[in-house]
Amino acid sequence: MPARPSISLCDAPIGKPVELTTIHGGTKFQRRLVELGLTPGVKLRVMQDSGGPLIIAVRDSRLALGRGMAKKLSVSIIEEI
Repeated sequence: MPARPSISLCDAPIGKPVELTTIHGGTKFQRRLVELGLTPGVKLRVMQDSGGPLIIAVRDSRLALGRGMAKKLSVSIIEEI
């Protein structure tokens, strides 16, 4: 199976399922994301992108992520089953 290309979470299409592949940041940043349930391999969707913070759906929650944080997250688009 070929590797899926990674894009920034800021560039993810609204409503499409994506998988978090890489977190680009320091230990404190990574720890904060783990507290929010954002770990590599988790499936999520961008629900709203109006130019400010992104609203994402992850697990059973909705989170608002600032664009600076979202740019440090690499995701790959996954196919819906």
